[in-house]
Amino acid sequence: MPSMLGLVRRDADEIRELRPRNALGALVVVCAMLVLIVRLYQLQILRGDEYSAQSVSNFRKSLFVPADRGMIKDRNGHTLVDNRPSFDVFLTPAFCPPQAKGDARDKGGTRDEVMAKLATYLAMTPDDIDRMKQDYQRSWTSRDKLEKFKPYLVELDIPRDQVDVLEAHRSELSCVDLIPTPHRNYRVGPSLGHVLGYMSEVTPEELDDKPDEYRRGQTIGRRGLERRWERELRGTDGRENIAVNARGQHLGKDMDELLIPENERFVAATPGNNLVLSLDERLQEAADAAFPGRAGAVLVMEAKTGFILAMLSRPSFDPNKMSGRITRAELQKVNEDPLKPMLNRVMNENYHPGSTFKAVTSLAALEENEITPSSTLFCTGGYTMGNHRWRCDKPQGHGALTLKSALQVSCDAFYYALGDRVGLDALSGMAHRLGYGQPTGLDLGREIPGIIPDSKSISPATGSVRSHAINAAIGQGEVNVTPLQQAVAYASIANGGNVWIPQIVRRIETPEGKVVREFQPDPDVNNGRQGKLDVKPQSLAAVREGLVAVVNEPGGTGYRSRLADVVFAGKTGTAQVMKLGQKQKLDPATQAYLSRDHAWFVAFAPADDPEIVVVVLNEHGGWGAEAAAPSASKVVRAYFELKKRDAVAMKAGL
Repeated sequence: MPSMLGLVRRDADEIRELRPRNALGALVVVCAMLVLIVRLYQLQILRGDEYSAQSVSNFRKSLFVPADRGMIKDRNGHTLVDNRPSFDVFLTPAFCPPQAKGDARDKGGTRDEVMAKLATYLAMTPDDIDRMKQDYQRSWTSRDKLEKFKPYLVELDIPRDQVDVLEAHRSELSCVDLIPTPHRNYRVGPSLGHVLGYMSEVTPEELDDKPDEYRRGQTIGRRGLERRWERELRGTDGRENIAVNARGQHLGKDMDELLIPENERFVAATPGNNLVLSLDERLQEAADAAFPGRAGAVLVMEAKTGFILAMLSRPSFDPNKMSGRITRAELQKVNEDPLKPMLNRVMNENYHPGSTFKAVTSLAALEENEITPSSTLFCTGGYTMGNHRWRCDKPQGHGALTLKSALQVSCDAFYYALGDRVGLDALSGMAHRLGYGQPTGLDLGREIPGIIPDSKSISPATGSVRSHAINAAIGQGEVNVTPLQQAVAYASIANGGNVWIPQIVRRIETPEGKVVREFQPDPDVNNGRQGKLDVKPQSLAAVREGLVAVVNEPGGTGYRSRLADVVFAGKTGTAQVMKLGQKQKLDPATQAYLSRDHAWFVAFAPADDPEIVVVVLNEHGGWGAEAAAPSASKVVRAYFELKKRDAVAMKAGL
């Protein structure tokens, strides 16, 4: 009989043999648990949203309800932009598998089958088909696994006959949805294209940058008011959830009520706010009709507030066309047009101001005490400095001139001499005080500052400081301004020295008409003078007197554009594009279009108590007196005729 010690030893040996097995078994169990935990973590945490969405998608499809975009109205409540009903076509990739699986044909088709049918039913272009396929591929390869459950835009604003075709083949296209979508309706066409802007589909880059703000297929504002006031105009989309089968087909209202809680079935969209502008649609039409040029700008602004009444940049674009799915060929034609229809000439292009800048030179000379209103300078037909002679518009000379008569006949030699006396830095300082050389602050998108040279900015290689001052005195050389800056500067001369920031939106309203925000005249405090020009009243009076003589006294360069019933002031300008002749001025009608001078006219009316400032720039139009002043005169007449008409209507209670 084995001893007790032997038994103990044998048990100990067996235990030692079992320990590695037990440890191995425990390790296997632990590893299995770890694998299970990791897998559960992947399924429930990392990919929980995806699988949750997949499970929900087995019986629920979520469709967005586009919000009505806010309307844009003129100052009188006339609608400039509203919305019209239409249909957009969307495709949800998750219900349209890349390859057939089992009864895929009965489920509404595979990707290739559905896309082939859509291409036929919608008469899609090759570009549209390529875009549809690229968007589909992007949905399946996105890092966001839920992306394939999000519908993307296939076709925008389809005609009614195509709607009928898709409705008739709905059973074949279960992954395709027709969504009623309000689309922009621009009632004024190209005339206000640069002011209003247009709409286009959000880009993939914008979606990546702001995924919580935009959705796929959404159209957002581009340029102008549509872009600047996007958040106010857009509104908030609603949501409609419907019960579907595995094919993505709607199971009917009864199943909606059974499977989806009532408060989740439909969330109404919230319309965007409306913009009420300072623009007058009727005056805008008058400005468009009065302007004869192929390219240029017309601007009408209230002299005492800075609110804009009309704003025309030509050539322009049709915002209705730009807001649709414009073809590559059509877009290429627009982009390659040498007249650049997408360029807003009012604020995004600058030009030599020509003789319109003489008002600036006049103020600088008066403020620097280089002349008085009664001082005289003698014009001999030109001005000589060293071995260079700048010629005057009148070769035989104008003789002795005061400031008033020099402005009236627009004598270049008078201002050459004045610029040489005053100096470049004084001219630059006065120009900046008037608003040149910097953005005016109009809240309508990008604005270029223009160029106002001073002694520090010019290169010695381009000539002496004196020669630059002489050229700058008549608005040539390095001086470049925008039509918008011209309006701000002449408004401050007209209204007694108040410098206003131009504005175009008067108020923001809810869809019901409740005022959300109202805008008041905004003084330009950036010049350090709290919106004041800070010049002597007698200096402004002397310049205004000369500008009145330009239009209303014989010999004035704008005399032929005077009005019988309205006394207004103004200044012509002819900005040289290239040298056309040293001895005499050449007829612009005989020159190639792009070689002709730019024609300017800046006016304010009425002269004794100015209400409006009118700026006309006729690009390559020739002489300001012939190609710009008559247009400004017509706009001034239209403004006062409309004012009389409104007064009569108000008196009659209409």
